[in-house]
Amino acid sequence: MKQVVQNYKSGELALLDVPVPGCKPDGVLVRTAFSLISTGTELMKVSEAGMSMLGKARSRPDQVAKVVQSVATNGVPATYRKVMGKLDSYTPLGYSLCGVVEQVGAGIDDVKVGDLVACAGNEHALHAELNWVPKNLYAPVPDGLAPRHAAFGTVGSIALQGVRQGESRLGEVALVIGLGLIGQLVVQLLTASGVRVVGVDPDPARCELAERLGAAACGDPASAAVEAAVAELTDGHGVDQVYLAAGGASNQPVELAARLSRDRGRVVDIGKCRLDLPWNAYYEKELDVRFSRSYGPGRYDPAYELEGRDYPIGYVRWTERRNLACFLDLVARGRVDVEPLVSHVADFDDAVETYRSLKDGELKAVAVLFRYPEHTAEAPAPEVTVPVVKRTGTQVPAAARAVKSPVRLAFVGAGNYATSMLLPHLSQRDGVELSTVVTTTALSAANAQRKFGFAQATTDLDAVLGDKSVDAVFVVTRHSSHADLTRKALLAGKTVFVEKPLALTEDELAGVLATVEESGNDRLQVGFNRRFAPLLQEAKQRFGTRTGPANLRYLVNAGRLDHGSWYLQQGTEGSRFAGEGGHFIDTASWLLDADPVSVYTVAAPGNDDLQIVLRYPDGSTATISYVTTGAPGFPKETLDLVADGKVLRLDDFVRASVYGGKKWVSSRLPKARDKGQSAELAAFVKAVRTGGPMPVPLESLVATTAATLAVQTGLAGGVPVTLASAR
Repeated sequence: MKQVVQNYKSGELALLDVPVPGCKPDGVLVRTAFSLISTGTELMKVSEAGMSMLGKARSRPDQVAKVVQSVATNGVPATYRKVMGKLDSYTPLGYSLCGVVEQVGAGIDDVKVGDLVACAGNEHALHAELNWVPKNLYAPVPDGLAPRHAAFGTVGSIALQGVRQGESRLGEVALVIGLGLIGQLVVQLLTASGVRVVGVDPDPARCELAERLGAAACGDPASAAVEAAVAELTDGHGVDQVYLAAGGASNQPVELAARLSRDRGRVVDIGKCRLDLPWNAYYEKELDVRFSRSYGPGRYDPAYELEGRDYPIGYVRWTERRNLACFLDLVARGRVDVEPLVSHVADFDDAVETYRSLKDGELKAVAVLFRYPEHTAEAPAPEVTVPVVKRTGTQVPAAARAVKSPVRLAFVGAGNYATSMLLPHLSQRDGVELSTVVTTTALSAANAQRKFGFAQATTDLDAVLGDKSVDAVFVVTRHSSHADLTRKALLAGKTVFVEKPLALTEDELAGVLATVEESGNDRLQVGFNRRFAPLLQEAKQRFGTRTGPANLRYLVNAGRLDHGSWYLQQGTEGSRFAGEGGHFIDTASWLLDADPVSVYTVAAPGNDDLQIVLRYPDGSTATISYVTTGAPGFPKETLDLVADGKVLRLDDFVRASVYGGKKWVSSRLPKARDKGQSAELAAFVKAVRTGGPMPVPLESLVATTAATLAVQTGLAGGVPVTLASAR
């Protein structure tokens, strides 16, 4: 097998062929799926190895002291041979990984072969294809947690132990100095604990990332803004805790900690920074200085780590292993999000080059993962199931029959999108009656009734679904409720218009389709409006029928969300792309006249930018660049379709053009952007009134939703996702 090693004397890094470790009792043999590079601890070791002998001595005075003692005891020649022999040996790198149990040693009964586990330890969770890991240094991975995310388990435990040492309490304010990998995790853990956080780092990108992940404010250590933020959040008293997650030889972190701490505050050292404590400052405030020992109780205790002797939970609540399991659970439940920290995923075969790029500064990264070829080759390719639409065929659903004018509509939800993009078109449309608006708060229902002329306003959903006079129901609520409300409305026999997304999980999507089969009611429309945009429809018509495969490029300059937006609540409302990405996938599929068969997703490091490649049955591809880091003044949506010697261009639904045998360009006069809502609603109302086909086939709506779900699946696995039809 292969393992990353380093020669501390020469600084050489190598991917070495070494024997497979044996599976000893009280442990398991684990085949690595992903391992995490600690860009702090490991790079410090790599950098030290490249120093001169004098530089090594200066960086490790503790080791120099041991050498001096050995000289006194054993003499110079023996000590020299011992030191040179040790320096000129290969040493391992790595201490945080996720993998699959390949063998189980005697005495192990909590996992079995094939189980996914997260592993810890700088002697057991190495950058190697196979590792033997003792019982107290692994933890089973919760169901649904991606291996690449579980690989953060060890560094997450380090951050978690630091937070435990700070004894944070609900409502307190903390300062995190150093926003590298550990610092970013500390920020999220504190935020999840109800602590307001101020972050400090000289790197603006890391400050911005920490703010996106929950910090109240971040800035440069020399910036007056940091002190101002602390003063504002603490009424001038200073922070309750300081977490030193920085490294280096500067004494600035401990000086800043003293200056911004409150009286009798707590200072926790998690990183490895200089600790020349300014005596007066720490004495006058009586600051409590604490150290956080790696992953938690049990670390450096051979009886615990190697022999598997656990500490009684009544005396030691949080051990190494319990911290590891706790962190995995937090990530699995969405309380901590590690995906934004992933700056780069490298193939394990490129390990040496990856370390070199990190050391030389060519690769700027918060977290870097190694992906192992055996894992990706042996593991089945991820799939997202596209449920088959089944109709009973035994009867024509009540909602499919023609209705007498006017068409009576009910709205469930009256938020910003409903009141700005849907109701203005419907309230003025002939042959439509706005019957009832349902909201969770009485005032919002009353406001919608007053503004748009609903006959009734209520908070009682069941009353609306039971009202036989209501022909169609609009579901315009938060994303997490869409699938459930759609199912209820279909079961009530209503025609349903649900804003995107239709579902946030495969189970939710399958549930909607099961309801269609159970009820016989397939009268469903999802708010994919762009295919109805008049300008895009004309451009497609001008482009004409394709004869060969096409390449489509769709740039979505999504921009940043305002702080506090519910779109940021990924734990409950899904990712931002899950919320609106169906728009762009549906538009691409409509232009290409097919549904995608696979999805490949790559995330840009340090932000929410995504590159999504969709493949279609005829070989066509669509690349959607979904970016949040672009200039606000640049158009939101630009699209190019290239095929058969022709090019279709769309500029943000304001202008369009087609280049081919003849050139067509839409009017250059400025006009309002029409993204198709009016035409979509007209087609929906017509289908309700006449009982005719829905504007978009249900099969297409399902395929688009499945492809949108596959984006997140692919992002977690780092490989293409096949869209497989259910049988």
